[in-house]
Amino acid sequence: MTRGAVFGSRPKGCLRALLRAPVLLFRLRLGWLFAGRLLMIEHVGRTSGRRYRTVLEVVRHDRQAGSWVVASGWGASADWLRNIRKTPEVVLHVGLRRRPARAVVLPEDVGARELCDYAHRHPRAFNALTRFMVGEALETSAEGCRRLAAAVPVVAFAPRARE
Repeated sequence: MTRGAVFGSRPKGCLRALLRAPVLLFRLRLGWLFAGRLLMIEHVGRTSGRRYRTVLEVVRHDRQAGSWVVASGWGASADWLRNIRKTPEVVLHVGLRRRPARAVVLPEDVGARELCDYAHRHPRAFNALTRFMVGEALETSAEGCRRLAAAVPVVAFAPRARE
């Protein structure tokens, strides 16, 4: 099951507009509406060098370390993920705050543990997201989390010095 998200390529039409709507809300400084469940990253295009914005669901936030963990719902071929692999320095927008961070793609076993923790905290969301991401509802077991981590890369954002 390493094929990544069910949809494969980037969404089009109404689905794309729906999925891009949170970017507009963050740009209007309304990110606080998502109560820490979503964050927006500004990242640099790997070939164009342009700045892009992508909104992602938060898997975990470590308040003490100031770090955030997210999963790539579109799999390893997601543009934002390919971009941060080349240029890991990003800017996070969480609520009304903007903070520089460095992205690190987690090893699959660490990603599976993060996803299991998320599954136990949000079992219904995990069920719905696994259907969306891999085409079937996975159990909130260690095996289900390992299967999801094989298809969905998990990324941690650690704080870095202010720009």
